[in-house]
Amino acid sequence: MKNFKVLSLALAVASSLTAFSASAADENINMQTQIDDLQKLMADKANDLRFFGYARYGAQFQSGDARYVNGIGSTGQTVGRLGNEANGGEYGIAKKYTADNGAVWDLAVMVEHWSNDQWGSTGGVNMKRFYAGASNIFESQPDMYVWAGRDFHARLQQGLNDYYVTIEDGQGGGFKNLDVGGAKFDFGVVGGVDDNDGSLGNDNGKYAITAKFKDIDAGMAKLDAYAHFGFTSEDDDIQADGLDNETAWLVGTHIKFNSDSLHLRYGDGANNSVMGLKGDFQSLFVSYEGGFDASENWNINYLAAYYNQSGDDATDQNEYSLIVRPQYRWNDIHSTWIEAGYALVDEDSGDETDGWKVTLSQNVSIGGLPWSRPMLRFYATVGEKDVSPQGASSTTTDTVSLGAMFEAWW
Repeated sequence: MKNFKVLSLALAVASSLTAFSASAADENINMQTQIDDLQKLMADKANDLRFFGYARYGAQFQSGDARYVNGIGSTGQTVGRLGNEANGGEYGIAKKYTADNGAVWDLAVMVEHWSNDQWGSTGGVNMKRFYAGASNIFESQPDMYVWAGRDFHARLQQGLNDYYVTIEDGQGGGFKNLDVGGAKFDFGVVGGVDDNDGSLGNDNGKYAITAKFKDIDAGMAKLDAYAHFGFTSEDDDIQADGLDNETAWLVGTHIKFNSDSLHLRYGDGANNSVMGLKGDFQSLFVSYEGGFDASENWNINYLAAYYNQSGDDATDQNEYSLIVRPQYRWNDIHSTWIEAGYALVDEDSGDETDGWKVTLSQNVSIGGLPWSRPMLRFYATVGEKDVSPQGASSTTTDTVSLGAMFEAWW
């Protein structure tokens, strides 16, 4: 009997230990599952965090009268941007959230640094973007994106001349990608930012309403059509500057072919931004840009532009610009570019300004193609600018420079 009791006790203890062991094992499994789930969740969230931006930095040795060939006309780097660019960059972080109801949110911030003798403020760094937005918040319009904050706005940029055909950067709100049947519609209202030494201020009293119909199928091309309207508030600085009740507007179209595009833009009181509020000032801009593959290794890009301004508050003038950039790809790493440009400003008064530039650049890039970045450039530039006032002798400024630079967007 005693032996039976001892055996029963031993079986009970063994059973308890076995149950405890199983329970502990289950607990370990559950804990490991939770850890795995947490790590997966953290990895998923990490994938939603994005670092993005654009930058170019390097050194340029100046041998001629001027470092760059610029200041010829009103449409960017009219003799070409290659070897004609200052240092700087834009750096941002964006966070993406997907709610349980399916709405997709993002929150982004970006600062820019263009602190040099041609760009930026004396403060060096600007708070350029800080906004939030969401899509998939309307069942009938899942792709519609609603935003508010400070952002790049209505930016339409060309490459070879580094020119914004339109730009209305500011802080406000709006929406993008509203499907209207056969096209998407963007709309926004923004205020300019007080940018004394850093773009850190409030609204500056100048505002823009922007609207764009985009991706219109026109058969052989895609068409975007846009309109901007500028106006002012009762801000004290606006009244002190005599700009109260000032308005401006511009309209334009961007026709996109397979590899080429045509820009047409007209403004009243505006060049490329209605927040410029230029008064009795009319402008017309026409540009054709594109490129083609001449062979498996040769690619040629080009841009031709015409600009006219007139009015009581304008210097009446016509501007012409032509840029050609042949590019040879040796392999997936090395390439050689040659960029040649010419620009002319012909004022009604008889004054003329013209210039030319040629840059030879040997490049190392991540893919060898024209748009592959990051890219290292080692280049030489020659050019000159002539200013010829009516009835006076002309002044010539020459440029001879050597440089090394990287460029990247990500």
